[in-house]
Amino acid sequence: MQSKIESLKKDTLTALEKAKTEDEVRELEIKYLGRKGPFSDLMRGLKDLSDEEKRTVGKLANMVKKELELAVQQKYAALETAAMDEIVETEWLDVTVPGKKPQMGHRHLISKFIDDLEVIFGRMGFSVAEGPDIETEHFNFDQLNMPDDHPARDMQDTFWLKNLDKSVLRTQTSPVQIRYMEAHNPPLRIISMGKTFRKDSDATHSPMFHQCEGLMVGENISIANLKGVMTAFLQQVFEDDSIKTRFRTSYFPFVEPGLEVDCTCPICHGEGRLPDHSPCRLCKQCGWLEIGGAGMVHPKVLENVGYDPQKFTGFAFGMGLDRMVMIKYRVNHLRLLFENDLRFIEQF
Repeated sequence: MQSKIESLKKDTLTALEKAKTEDEVRELEIKYLGRKGPFSDLMRGLKDLSDEEKRTVGKLANMVKKELELAVQQKYAALETAAMDEIVETEWLDVTVPGKKPQMGHRHLISKFIDDLEVIFGRMGFSVAEGPDIETEHFNFDQLNMPDDHPARDMQDTFWLKNLDKSVLRTQTSPVQIRYMEAHNPPLRIISMGKTFRKDSDATHSPMFHQCEGLMVGENISIANLKGVMTAFLQQVFEDDSIKTRFRTSYFPFVEPGLEVDCTCPICHGEGRLPDHSPCRLCKQCGWLEIGGAGMVHPKVLENVGYDPQKFTGFAFGMGLDRMVMIKYRVNHLRLLFENDLRFIEQF
């Protein structure tokens, strides 16, 4: 039995010495030291020996097996070292050459703009409110003083959901204001920002767009407060203290009176012409830009959320964030903000 062990050791070491690859070493390891190999057979045969032979042969077998396992690991290491030496000889590398700088990402223009708005309105005491993209008819229309025959409910403007009864992709972020007012008592100041959806698509409109709406409700809130907030906001967002605002009467079912908000053009500063006397293309030479809609919250809306319109008043405003981004960063087509073209994105 001892001679058999010595012979097995010799055969294994000879085969390992001839092995040229890791795969060959692995095959030899399985062949000689695996569960079905000769060493396993030999160990199983110890039960037929006398107690004295078991001690002698068993000790020798374990010692030889450990010696062969070490030889296998040394062979693996030798092959790996040889491979590295070959790489060093054939593949020269200058470690002093500067590496290629990895391409770094950054915040998208719209995401950055939303962050900026949160900071600006936060300084004025506004908190951020959020709501779902899928809204019920109750929050999206009913509570906002939109009767059943209102044009905003028309299939040409609104994405209705077939599998959810009386549910739509929200057409504005106003439902967030309704949800917030139903859960909180005045006074309150909030802004709500996020994706909104309408069936509209051209150079300045997209079926999905981002909107920002603000709401302030309390005692003795007036249009003067609205003008002060909007003027301070626009001056900060366009980084121009000379920005002025004006209001034009308009109609929105959830405010009374309804107003269109304009500001002086941040490029020509209300002149309609640039310093070189060329016409300003952004404002089309009129000196003013339409920014969004606003107005005093309709008494009916206040009643719908449980507020006393005799005691509380408030104002609301809304604007398209995508268009504001286009104005601030001089982007001439809305689709550039969503096409993920690195030639455009890397400019900012």
